[in-house]
Amino acid sequence: MTATLTRSDVATAASPKRRRRAGGWLAVVPLLLFTAVSFGVPAIAMLNGAFTVKDPATGAGSYSAQNLTTSLHGAYLTALLGSVKLSATCAGVATVLGLPLAQVVVTSRFRALREAVLTASGVLANFGGVPLAFAFVATLGNAGVLTRHLGLTEKGWNLYSFWGLVIVYLYFLIPLMVLTITPALEGLRTQWREAAQNNGATAVQYWRHVALPVLLPSLLGGLVLLFGSAFAAYATAAAMVGSSVPLVTLQIADAISGNVLVGQENVALALSLDMVLVAGLVMAVYLPLQRRSARWLDA
Repeated sequence: MTATLTRSDVATAASPKRRRRAGGWLAVVPLLLFTAVSFGVPAIAMLNGAFTVKDPATGAGSYSAQNLTTSLHGAYLTALLGSVKLSATCAGVATVLGLPLAQVVVTSRFRALREAVLTASGVLANFGGVPLAFAFVATLGNAGVLTRHLGLTEKGWNLYSFWGLVIVYLYFLIPLMVLTITPALEGLRTQWREAAQNNGATAVQYWRHVALPVLLPSLLGGLVLLFGSAFAAYATAAAMVGSSVPLVTLQIADAISGNVLVGQENVALALSLDMVLVAGLVMAVYLPLQRRSARWLDA
């Protein structure tokens, strides 16, 4: 006997799937609302303020690109370039140092060592701000413990400089890199190394021609994450170096508080928009490479 399906039977069978899909969308609605309120409203306010210029005499506002032009000249441009330079340097050094440390953790036979390093990395990656600045000032500042005992001042050491700030940022960026690259290192197949060895490849050749090309998108992703973390950092630099190292986050704080010129709040919003554009350019490079890495590591 042959069974015949009618349209009503098909609709009845498909209705549970439709209900599940509708339920899935309803579950996402609170997250979408939270995202819209948390990110959308501030973004709109930033865009509106960045392109709004107030008349000093009447206080009337008009739309213009004057704030953006101001943010790309003089001390503001110097601070923006200084932040890019500092973030790129910190991210590059942390990536170079974090990769071998993560590899040691992944290949270690001691589970306790692995768990200890990953746990410590999780703690140190979130340790920043004023407490981190105070810890380094007390240790390596002009009157710090190690500075006095090792005579670092006579050797030209200065914590309150560009490279001093780099060392402080590496304290939380290297652990963050370890946490970021460890899953990618775990995704490397043992068979790839064995196949390379069977074909006469050395360890250096394996890393150069197999491991690093596969890890490159993940490394760039970690580099982007580290760049963003250093680029957006404020409290540590503000508490430690003040205005001795020009940074865009410090310029934004000065413009909002009126430490330099009164009524520069919209210039601060323009500087924030510059930061968003820099971060967007970096992400535009990263996303296509991340898709390529995912195909290899998920295979």
